[in-house]
Amino acid sequence: MKLTLRQMEIFLNVVASGHLTNVAKDMHLSQSAISMSIKELESILGRPVFDRINKKLVLNEVGRAFHKEIDPIFKKLSDIEYEFKNSENKGMIRVGASTTIVDYLMPSIICSYMSSYPDVKITLKEGNTQDIANMIQEGSIDIGFVEGFVSGSDIIKEKIGIDELLIVTENENIANAAPAYIDELASMRWVLREEGSGTREVFLDYIKEKVDDLNIFLELGHTESIKSILMNRECLTCISKISVNKELQEKKLFQVAVKNFECKRDFLMIHHKDKYHSALFEKFVFFSKKLMTQMLDSDQKLCAVELSKE
Repeated sequence: MKLTLRQMEIFLNVVASGHLTNVAKDMHLSQSAISMSIKELESILGRPVFDRINKKLVLNEVGRAFHKEIDPIFKKLSDIEYEFKNSENKGMIRVGASTTIVDYLMPSIICSYMSSYPDVKITLKEGNTQDIANMIQEGSIDIGFVEGFVSGSDIIKEKIGIDELLIVTENENIANAAPAYIDELASMRWVLREEGSGTREVFLDYIKEKVDDLNIFLELGHTESIKSILMNRECLTCISKISVNKELQEKKLFQVAVKNFECKRDFLMIHHKDKYHSALFEKFVFFSKKLMTQMLDSDQKLCAVELSKE
């Protein structure tokens, strides 16, 4: 048998009062229950902690040493319990996000949130869309942000924004050529994200009825790696607009005009259907949705301004 917090609480109250009757009354327990708790505690420790003097319990040398160790520990536990019962802005949130969202949206969201709630700790895990969905199902993260398709009846999905996928190249001649259909570009060399990536799955699903065989010569696990390859190879990729805006504006990369190509995807917020919605969780959900929507709307307006200048 091991010591319980209840036994510690009763012990400390008896020390403070010295009389079982008073402790029983204050704790709304019977006197026999208080007495039994003290006897069990002494049995666990293997020796008495009180001397029975004049119908009063007085700490002996063992009890004084035990009290010295137990008192600060119990007070600390009581403080922790009080803080978490009475504070909605303290704790830890485990977040997961797919690569595009981690790189281009989550840093601003997390930094802004932690500035508003400095006592909240956030852990962030990165993976492709399938990785994040798996983490939700396993319970290793509380909330996920992904793009593309997510399956599973135990995962709750909520749309929080829309992203557009673009065909991009470093070769300005290809970009300036007359617009072509996607199947006419299929034989060129393509670099795409790895299997399980939301970007890849949305793109391939979009073109599956138009392209029989896409010439994928390289698959990479990160958007930034794909952009580096584009800078040094004559190839194409399909990539998120938010991940490539800077390079397009600086004319380091160029959008390829493709006829009848309008590939968009939803940004999703996901969590397990059995996830407990604490006040802390709800606040983070509200904050993230609001800020991500603002960032996506701002990005779309900026793109519209840049296009009007061309």
